Amino acid sequence: MATPRGRFPHVKIAGDLIFVSGTSSRRPDNTFAGVQVDEFGTTNLDIRAQTRAVIENIRSILGEVGADLTDAVQVTTFLVNMNDFGGYNEVYAEFFDEAGPARTTVAVHQLPHPHLLIEIQLVAARRTTTHLRTENRQ
Repeated sequence: MATPRGRFPHVKIAGDLIFVSGTSSRRPDNTFAGVQVDEFGTTNLDIRAQTRAVIENIRSILGEVGADLTDAVQVTTFLVNMNDFGGYNEVYAEFFDEAGPARTTVAVHQLPHPHLLIEIQLVAARRTTTHLRTENRQ
């Protein structure tokens, strides 16, 4: 994972909840998925590639604490441009369906780097013996 750009963890566990900090398409080498810059400096930003990379980064973060995307209960997505909603939504549907986490998508003025189109934060529920017993009773 890329090193956080501030003093915060990628993931925090509190009781039965897992909180994943806002995550981007930034790679460990500090490049960004979904960004192409040609020899003239023209930048092409791809919301689909960035969305896929963000969700894969979140999957990796969850894996570090013994969870996966199926444990997600709430997602908040920040888009710099709501015109990207269609491409984001298309890729999101590759990972989650109507039975997936509750979701909110909001437009923001900007994110911490000009090449970022999207950032996602997520809350997941830890799989515990107590949690599994409760689910089986319902």
